Amino acid sequence: MGAFTEKQEALVNSSWEAFKGNIPQYSVVFYTSILEKAPAAKNLFSFLANGVDPTNPKLTAHAENLFGLVRDSAAQLRANGAVVADAALGSIHSKKGVNCSQFLVVKEALLKTLKEAVGDKWSDELSSAVEVAYDELAAAIQKAYA
Repeated sequence: MGAFTEKQEALVNSSWEAFKGNIPQYSVVFYTSILEKAPAAKNLFSFLANGVDPTNPKLTAHAENLFGLVRDSAAQLRANGAVVADAALGSIHSKKGVNCSQFLVVKEALLKTLKEAVGDKWSDELSSAVEVAYDELAAAIQKAYA
């Protein structure tokens, strides 16, 4: 991978800001998209036991955390050329048995959600920047598996 550019980081940051504009709404889009593609994923998230509820603070907090991690990954890529995930993230994902195909489902849901959040500002360049940041985050989490 080439160097992550300042523009790519700015694009990821702009998508984060758009997501923050309505976290409850976009959290619903995100988790609904995941469950449409992979209904069994409901078992990976305790806060989905009663479905996708935008008033559930755990649902919105988890979505905000994940989208923030993607933004942070973009910053790490720009500053250091690599993403390092907290060992706890690796441990949690490892214990839950999260595999590559599940990371892909989350990536697709992330892109769908951000596309809705940014509206007409969506572009191939923005999509690519988010994909790189997410892919590097996913790889770092998997590398941190205990």
